[in-house]
Amino acid sequence: MKTVTALRERARGRVEVELDGAPWRTLPMDVVVRGGLVVGKKLERETARALARELRRSRALHDAVRVLRHRDLSRGALARSLPAPGREDALAALEQSGILDDRRSAVGRATALAGRNYGDAAIRFRLEQEGFAVEDVLEAIHGLEPELERANRLAERGRTPRWLAARGFDVLSLESAPHVPGTPEVADDW
Repeated sequence: MKTVTALRERARGRVEVELDGAPWRTLPMDVVVRGGLVVGKKLERETARALARELRRSRALHDAVRVLRHRDLSRGALARSLPAPGREDALAALEQSGILDDRRSAVGRATALAGRNYGDAAIRFRLEQEGFAVEDVLEAIHGLEPELERANRLAERGRTPRWLAARGFDVLSLESAPHVPGTPEVADDW
């Protein structure tokens, strides 16, 4: 059974582990700490298993943070992008810290889609496809500017009913939207 003889701090939060005077591995600092490695500790089978678990957890968390750096995702979408070992621990840690929050993410995503001139039906479809729960999707859409106001503004800028329908606006919104002269009415456009 080998013994930890040295722990040397390296760049970027890593620690070089030495067993019986010979270099063994370089591990993330959090893995060393949570795995309970200290100089003089015997590397027993259970300790090695604990280190392997912590390493999988650390990798999953690192991967999740890297993915979330670009944009918020739903818990389901993020889970699909992570390897199984360590996934649940990483997701739980991100939820506990507030980095992963489906309600906040759904609101932000819905706002962004509305800003890109999508109607409520298209927004709902996209959010559900992205793995957000129905209640989060409905709450996010409820917090948006009313669809009728968005449709009216787009119609005033010359968008046709056909264009609005293709962007997921409700038929009732289309029928109530003012029509720009020279554009066909909704009934003629279907």
